[in-house]
Amino acid sequence: MSLVDTAVVGRASSIELAALGKHHFFFLKDLILSLVLNWLIIQFDDGFDLGGTGPATVLCDYVRLVFVFLSVVTSNIIAVSLAGQDKEEVQHQISILLCVGLTCGLLLLSFIKFYGAWALTAFAGPKNSHIVAVSNGYIQIRALAWPAVLVGLVAQGASLGMKDSLRPMKALAIGGVLNAIGDVVLCNMLGYGIRGAAFAAIISQFVAAYVMIEGLNQKGYNAFAIKVPKLDELITILRLGTPVFVTTMSKMAFYSVMIYVATSMGTYSVAAHQVMVQIFTMCGVCGEPLSQTSQSFMPELIYGANRNLAKARSLLKSIVSLGMMVGLVLAAIGTAVPLLFPNIFTQDQMVVGEMHKIVVPYFIALAITPFIQTLEGTLLAGRDLRFLSLSMTSCFSLGAVVLVLVSSKGYGLPGCWFALVGFQCARFFLALQRLLSPSGMLFSEQQLSLYEVKELKAA
Repeated sequence: MSLVDTAVVGRASSIELAALGKHHFFFLKDLILSLVLNWLIIQFDDGFDLGGTGPATVLCDYVRLVFVFLSVVTSNIIAVSLAGQDKEEVQHQISILLCVGLTCGLLLLSFIKFYGAWALTAFAGPKNSHIVAVSNGYIQIRALAWPAVLVGLVAQGASLGMKDSLRPMKALAIGGVLNAIGDVVLCNMLGYGIRGAAFAAIISQFVAAYVMIEGLNQKGYNAFAIKVPKLDELITILRLGTPVFVTTMSKMAFYSVMIYVATSMGTYSVAAHQVMVQIFTMCGVCGEPLSQTSQSFMPELIYGANRNLAKARSLLKSIVSLGMMVGLVLAAIGTAVPLLFPNIFTQDQMVVGEMHKIVVPYFIALAITPFIQTLEGTLLAGRDLRFLSLSMTSCFSLGAVVLVLVSSKGYGLPGCWFALVGFQCARFFLALQRLLSPSGMLFSEQQLSLYEVKELKAA
């Protein structure tokens, strides 16, 4: 994908190309490991353990994605501080952001420790007590690494703010290898099942966090000097992080409601849903470099020194055209694997049957994903964060209502996935309408005054 992006843009620095690659790598690492874990569990355990990974995923991986806003905020703050060439200010910002990450991690650890079983029961329902028991054992182990995970996210954001994408890639590569080896040894060889997978995950997360922190120390900063932020500093962090947080949380909340609805349909349905959603997510992020291309090159054309809205529209058209091709290819490949080779993931024919029921909505939802990533990436580049967060919240609210209705009417897992199609289409048309509006950022030549352009440059 990075070669395709380069062809579209026509020019790119090594740092920008590295940025496109590292975003792709960050997303794919966890998703590939999730597929490996699902395969190991179903091969060497039973469908109950695989079903148990569904609710557990919500309280582990999805919550982690929600806190990615810490990394985004850190990158922004550190980049601005570095522009002022004040090393002491950079050190101060690193210290307070690490404190925020550590505090959030300890709060999450405490919540899972004391309320994890309650949260899982509320999510999965009392009729699925067997799934709750499996999931709770998993999340109690995974929770031990929450402080390290969020501190690692802050350290990762600091490195990216310093235009160092190699250190995060190194940390993720080391963590990914350790996680994969741990899964094979603990799940396969020693037979610890889902609990073994949890131990493999936290070991890799502690090691990855240490690698990230050591990277900051090698740059001359003290990553162990933690400071409590002042009230105005907390407000700044919240102001920058809230739009990203709301957008990410709305998306993750919808997927969580999907798992909730699938869980209420029984063990086979939630096991099939878990496999399909992991494949869907892994294929879907292959279009993420299109979004990163928009975010990397659109700002200069929209409000930079060489502002040119005609070129911005041309670039968007090129990326959207690529998104169409990428979407169709991904949908074809992503659908062929579970349709033709379902035994890669499970030998249980009941689970396979449930997987095959949803291939049509699965194909449609996957095909449109690169379009959405491109359009929303452009909105991020244009700093239209308020619209993006409001539209995502609206899509989630309506989508959640549809999911509840689908569940109550007995439409099963296919109805759940057709609701996802509606969620994706709503995101697509809202973003498209915003960008094509005559008064929008890509068409209104007089939208930004000279003063506003200067203010944006200064920001």
